[in-house]
Amino acid sequence: MTHTLIDAARELAPSFGARAQEWDKTRSYCWQNIDDLVSAGIMGMSIPGEYGGRGASFLDVVSVVEEIARSCALTARVVVEGNLGGISAVMAYGSAAQKAFCAPLVLAGDKPAICITEPDAGSAASQMQTTARKKGGKYILNGTKHWITGGGVSKLHLVFARVMNEAGIEQGIGGFILFADPRSGDCLAGFEVVRREHTLGLCGMPEAELRFDNVEVDKKWLLEPPSGLKHGFADLMSAYNSQRVGAGAVALGIAAGAHEHAKRYLLDRKQFGRPLAEFQGLQWMLADMDTQIHAARLLLRDAAQSRGPDGSAFPDMTKAARAKLFASEMAIKVVNDALQMFGARGYGDQEPLERMYRDVRMFTIGGGTAQVLRTQIAGSILGIKTPQSRDGYMRLSDTTPVAAE
Repeated sequence: MTHTLIDAARELAPSFGARAQEWDKTRSYCWQNIDDLVSAGIMGMSIPGEYGGRGASFLDVVSVVEEIARSCALTARVVVEGNLGGISAVMAYGSAAQKAFCAPLVLAGDKPAICITEPDAGSAASQMQTTARKKGGKYILNGTKHWITGGGVSKLHLVFARVMNEAGIEQGIGGFILFADPRSGDCLAGFEVVRREHTLGLCGMPEAELRFDNVEVDKKWLLEPPSGLKHGFADLMSAYNSQRVGAGAVALGIAAGAHEHAKRYLLDRKQFGRPLAEFQGLQWMLADMDTQIHAARLLLRDAAQSRGPDGSAFPDMTKAARAKLFASEMAIKVVNDALQMFGARGYGDQEPLERMYRDVRMFTIGGGTAQVLRTQIAGSILGIKTPQSRDGYMRLSDTTPVAAE
């Protein structure tokens, strides 16, 4: 299956690359590319066969994402979110009815939006203030979400909120499956796309602020993991490990694409009467880029094929963090070095390097900053939880805080 999907991605890549500059300049969503992805069976390829997908593995998805990201990072990011993260959480934890509702939408081209981040709760996601208070057979959703990828174009939304019972007592953090199609106006009362951010890169992907003002959601749309609401947030966030691996794959693909452009340029461009490829300094830069790309690919493949220590369906958290951290930082350096090889030509828009340079920058930020990932990795090495709050550290095998010295 992997080779079939990769072949399809490679066939589509030239057309995606040809359109990439248009999406970037006009800040337009890549609707035409979505149609191609659907036709090729790439959207929702990770969805199990009984719900219409191909049952592709995370490794399959990562391999396809890398191929597409070489030409168009925007489209690759759609593929990530059309197979990992939100939809993978629904497929792992959702009821049969939830799966049957969400799968056809994704297979038809919808990119689900994961609504976690808030104006005052970014890296500290557990400090979110959005609430869902039970009222009979419904939940009343109130709050604001910010930097929501796909806000305004996505129909499916997985909205994280503090779940309250009818007495207003918190039960835990849960995810709610919410359908809203802002483009057609088919939205629940009280749902609003407030504004779209102006971003440095990935300009065709909306990053929006969403507001929920007494939005009524039927209780059947509460996505509740097996461990229940009390500990469900950790289960739901484990699905984010697959999202992180996917984000790392986009960064890897951008780097691989930049490396290909650099190789071409060094062979074609002549200075001082000989090709740039004959200059040892540039050869070494190219070799370093190649080595870093291969290292990132191995880390991502290892993470994609891993499972959490509890045998969960999602990648191991530490391996996912390690892979995304290395791939995202590597990609920034590789693209920067590739642009340097092009000189002034790379700085302009005659070549795709300046767009790739802007696109790649977000991957050390979104989906877990490089600093948060380092903290998670360090906690795994030391065997302690490493909260950034003032409550002190906590051993993984204990419940006693360790006082900071």
